Amino acid sequence: MSNVGFRIYSQFNRLDSSVVESFEGIATSNIGDVMGRMNAMNHGIKSVNKPGTHIFGSALTVKTHPSDNLMVHKAMDLAKPGDVIVVDACGDMGNAILGELMCHYAKTKNIAGFIVDGPIRDLYSIAEMGFPVFAKGGSPRGPYKEGPGEINTVISCGNVSVSPGDIIVGDDDGVVVIPKSDAEDILFKAKEIQAKEKSVIESIYNGNWGRSWVDETLQSKGCEIIEQH
Repeated sequence: MSNVGFRIYSQFNRLDSSVVESFEGIATSNIGDVMGRMNAMNHGIKSVNKPGTHIFGSALTVKTHPSDNLMVHKAMDLAKPGDVIVVDACGDMGNAILGELMCHYAKTKNIAGFIVDGPIRDLYSIAEMGFPVFAKGGSPRGPYKEGPGEINTVISCGNVSVSPGDIIVGDDDGVVVIPKSDAEDILFKAKEIQAKEKSVIESIYNGNWGRSWVDETLQSKGCEIIEQH
């Protein structure tokens, strides 16, 4: 008999921690550019923390009924330090999937944070405690604890596919998902972009930022620039 819809895979392959930790401080915008501006979660999923919060880690995936968090509780028990628990709650905004107490417990286990395609509650308390949580918003309505759900299967969160062990990075701009098979290559290229942008900023303040490409691009597209109306 198939248990699709109510099953747990307790183990999954994580990348070496040195690779995961190397994404600390890398902007989601730089990572997104490397991936062709793909794999960025819907803008509705954003940080509920104070500005400047950065999250990174291996995805431990949860698929749950929109009003239920039984599997999220089990995921916290299974999670290892540095994991990001990514919850597919179908984007429904009816019942909060987690709150302050769960965040305190996750913090004691050194879980990196939560990404929730749905609402949470206790937003102020979570923001004050500084534990990274990204969600679609808030709701005072609590969840049920009945199931069904799945842990460590492929999910969709914020319209992006997430597999167990993928790298999750989030900041004030949003959340990106990095396929674990491409993580090292993406990390290298994102660092290149980061270094290039630093150089561009220096050239801006030195008065050396070349702007000729703007007119060249317009000309190549047949745009006419008229001196007077």
